[in-house]
Amino acid sequence: MPEPEPAPELPTVASTVARFYDELAADYHLIYADWGAGISRQGRALNALIQTELGIDGASAGASTGASVLDCSCGIGTQAIGLGLQGHRVTGTDISVSAVRRAVGEATLRGVRLPAAAADMRRLPFPDGRFDVVVSADNALPHLLTAEDVRTALTEMRRVLRAGGLLILSARPYDEILRTRPTSTPPQVSSSPQGRSITFQLWDWHEDGERYDLEHFQLVPDGEGVEGAEDAEPAQAESWQVRVRRTTSWALTQRQLTSFVAESGFIGPRWMPPENTGFFQPILTARAG
Repeated sequence: MPEPEPAPELPTVASTVARFYDELAADYHLIYADWGAGISRQGRALNALIQTELGIDGASAGASTGASVLDCSCGIGTQAIGLGLQGHRVTGTDISVSAVRRAVGEATLRGVRLPAAAADMRRLPFPDGRFDVVVSADNALPHLLTAEDVRTALTEMRRVLRAGGLLILSARPYDEILRTRPTSTPPQVSSSPQGRSITFQLWDWHEDGERYDLEHFQLVPDGEGVEGAEDAEPAQAESWQVRVRRTTSWALTQRQLTSFVAESGFIGPRWMPPENTGFFQPILTARAG
């Protein structure tokens, strides 16, 4: 399979999101208590959906019969690597050059081939009907802030899917979130020999009540007196580095996103909660009409 060509220069509105994930790429794994376990768990959950929807068994049948999958918001590779380990033939794209580079490196370390390129999901560098499955997970689509941009991205996902191909999207449970419009997220703790790291977000809601600016905070040990001390208690870090990244998201409800998916040429959209899929966010599936 030929490697995807890099996309043209990204427009200014997309460059803000690209910068956010470029800055976060080296630390993204700290969002997870155990990133490696997250890769495996999410890969199994998404593989089960693909098996059910398309009747394709990646892991047990071998890579040659796995699905051809595009992860069009692959980040550092969490879902793409997980699906590759399940035997699927995965290609990755992401708006962040730094994230794509890390995804390829992490995949190689795990024995997964992951052709990948930096690309805007509104302008995917592939021919029509190229893939069996398109995945955009972990709240990527809500970075698009207008109905036009969301439809454009979904239309591109439809274009690169074969007839009857499967779309898999995941997003935060915004129907619940919009009932209270929280101003922060709970802290998430990740442990390593260097100590514990803490990740959380602060949210500033726009006047429209749907979009919000987020500040993504990570507190990481500065390493002084900690690195190499494997028997040290993580909480004994003497000082912290504070890393802050900023971006904006759109709290799309399930009804809104379902409508956009149907308007973009997909049929049979349906939502599944985490308790039904084993995935950490609600998932929408639909088929290319």
